Amino acid sequence: MLKNSSKSRFTPPADWSAALLTANPIFTDLVARFPLQNQSQWPEPAQLNHWRSNTDFSFVENALLEQDGRYYEDFIFATRQIPTRAANWHDFFGALIWCLLPRSKALLNQMHIAEIAQYGQKQRTPLRNKLTLFDECGVVLCLEPSAVAHAGLLRDHQWQQSFWLQRADWWQGVRPLIFGHAIYEMATVPFIGLTAKALFIEVPTGFSQWSLTDAYTFLDEKLLLQIANNHLLLDNLQLTPLPLLGVPGWYAANQQAEFYANTDYFRPRRRP
Repeated sequence: MLKNSSKSRFTPPADWSAALLTANPIFTDLVARFPLQNQSQWPEPAQLNHWRSNTDFSFVENALLEQDGRYYEDFIFATRQIPTRAANWHDFFGALIWCLLPRSKALLNQMHIAEIAQYGQKQRTPLRNKLTLFDECGVVLCLEPSAVAHAGLLRDHQWQQSFWLQRADWWQGVRPLIFGHAIYEMATVPFIGLTAKALFIEVPTGFSQWSLTDAYTFLDEKLLLQIANNHLLLDNLQLTPLPLLGVPGWYAANQQAEFYANTDYFRPRRRP
């Protein structure tokens, strides 16, 4: 999560721009999966519904939620409808994640409802905080057997070792997939300080070369099983900081070793 100072000064672009998405490699998966380059205006719920492959939910105008009066998570759980604000980057990216990872998104919603049923809507339990953190800021790092050591390096803030000295492993044995729609939103205006939360998942050899459809389908099933059964999100070794612009290929400046010398961004780990 970003510092409050970074978060408060962030403002996404006011207007729709397909060029903004196609020019930024962070959005490569989205541009490849959805015909965003053909969009001349904000996609409306009807268009988003056309893009979804899972018909167990649908996107609706946010006015329905406002008229209904229920809490956002309650509304989704009861109606299987996702309220979507018009001309809004945050909700637009949230909708695309629902399209890509529908079972995982539905599970997060169910877990929120279960926590609310037990503890009430106003009490933010540790699990609900983790659910929100992953939903907003999560990046799943899919690690093939040859690259599992990167989990330890990144948890220990060995940024140069992973991002630079072992750079060749990225996109060959380390495949990052963005889950958090707030991370996508902030990537519309990338800034030094943009930090995600890393969730580490082990995947089969060759996963990095799988098709997008196969990769996201596998990840959706993997997250569904692990989050539901193992309380993965409560593991202190998960959801660790990930300076997003350090991911090789996602930011032009990181093609130079000097980029990783900025210790205000690539912070060393605090020791006891």
